[in-house]
Amino acid sequence: MPELIHTCYRIGEIDRSVAFYKALGFEELGRLPIRDEAVNVFMGFPDDGARLELTYNFGVDSYELGTGYNHIAVRLDDLDGALAGLAAQGIEPEKPPYTVSENGPRLCFVRDPDGYRIELLEFAP
Repeated sequence: MPELIHTCYRIGEIDRSVAFYKALGFEELGRLPIRDEAVNVFMGFPDDGARLELTYNFGVDSYELGTGYNHIAVRLDDLDGALAGLAAQGIEPEKPPYTVSENGPRLCFVRDPDGYRIELLEFAP
C-alpha cells in the first residue's frame, strides 16, 4: 500500500525554522548533512515520525515560493491555546480563526520564517 512519507521544502536559516516548527509542537528528529552542499533537518510530532524535511542549502538565504505551493495542514486540539502560545513568540495568524462550512473545523493560517503557509485546524470533539 502506498504511503505519503514526508513533505520537504527549502529554508533560509536552520535555527529560525526549527524554532518556528517547535512552537507548533514539532520535534527535531535529526539532521543529515548532504556532502558540503546542504543539511536536511527532519521534524515530526511525537510518535509520528519525520513528516517534515527542511532543507538548508549552504549559501542560500531565501527562495521564490512560486504560485503553485499553498500550505501544509496541522491538526490541533486547542486552536486558541496554540495561537496564544504562538503570539507569545511573535507569530500571528493571517486573520482570526474561521470556519468554511457550518460543521467544518475552525481554522486559520500562519506563515513560517520563510513565508510558507501552515493551516492550523481544530475539529469539533
